Amino acid sequence: MELNSRHSQKGEDEDRLSMLPDDVLLSILGRVDIATAARTSAVSTRWKHLPWLLRELTIDVKDFLPTPHPNPVEAQHMDAAMASLTKAIRSLLGSPQREATIITRRLQLKLYLVNGYSDAVGPLLAEAIGTGSLKDLDLAILDEKEPVDCTSECMLHQACIVDGFFSACPSVIHCLTGLSLDNVCFAEWDMQHLLLDCCKQLRRLFLSNCDMGMFSAWKIQAPGSHLEVLEVGCCCLGKLEVLNLPKLERLCWDGWICPNAPLSLGVVPSLTELQLLCPANVTFQGFNLSDNLWLRPEGKQLCSVLSRLRKLSLLDIFIEFDLLWMMVLLEAALSVEMFDVEIWEHPCIVDTEGRRQSYGERTSPWK
Repeated sequence: MELNSRHSQKGEDEDRLSMLPDDVLLSILGRVDIATAARTSAVSTRWKHLPWLLRELTIDVKDFLPTPHPNPVEAQHMDAAMASLTKAIRSLLGSPQREATIITRRLQLKLYLVNGYSDAVGPLLAEAIGTGSLKDLDLAILDEKEPVDCTSECMLHQACIVDGFFSACPSVIHCLTGLSLDNVCFAEWDMQHLLLDCCKQLRRLFLSNCDMGMFSAWKIQAPGSHLEVLEVGCCCLGKLEVLNLPKLERLCWDGWICPNAPLSLGVVPSLTELQLLCPANVTFQGFNLSDNLWLRPEGKQLCSVLSRLRKLSLLDIFIEFDLLWMMVLLEAALSVEMFDVEIWEHPCIVDTEGRRQSYGERTSPWK
């Protein structure tokens, strides 16, 4: 009797769920990864057509890796995951819809460009773009190597793969609204042209361990760019000169290792958030604010550069440094609402061997 009651209750719950309209069920599916959504559609006739009606798709190659994720991710795991990802893209973007109308989608895609899969994925994306079913692509090209393990040859090879992928399917690069790259050296390619001139719809750009050759300067002159977010992490750039990015709102540089002032800002009237993190060591000579400032021109004219800044983060500041120099930034950025300063070490451990290795005998930013 109790068993029958349980079965009856289970059936009622299933019927109640099946009675929900498509938009509610789509909202539920939109909160799970695509692998789960595909499995759901396979076990229920009521849910069978729903994944093909999703307007926002997130397809992450790591969802197709074994669980728990192997660390490190071996080549055979990448290959198997990319095979499943390619099958999912072909199914979701290439299958005929239940309805006659074409559904315009936004796709967030994370993948490995290994073993020739770029030749399979690229045409599928290009076809979806050509039919109008895909107009917004947020693409992350992943690489499992840690920056410290990447040689110049590895980074040049990764750049060649990225360039080949976009060159073979130019419609893909024109559709990009977001792009994330790991371990790419553009020493033999025009970084400005590939990432900004060609990506005319790009609004978010994330670069990890990417450069143009060791300590080369990257000058960004893109008055027509739609770029709103630029995040740079562990990139060996000699300097980043943002000459003109009129719609840039957020700029984050995490872990510059160049020996001089790393950043120069020009026309950035929309900038509201600036975050700089520096892993300085004993070879870093520092710079005087008045001699080599990353914001030019100085003084009252800084107001034009930082007039809309709402959030300012300065991290890993040595505890003995005189922080009065930050007043220059605060006086210029009168609209700052969030000001974050993080000290590199605790007062109790100032005089340690680790401190001397990181800062030598310097006790202030002026010495």
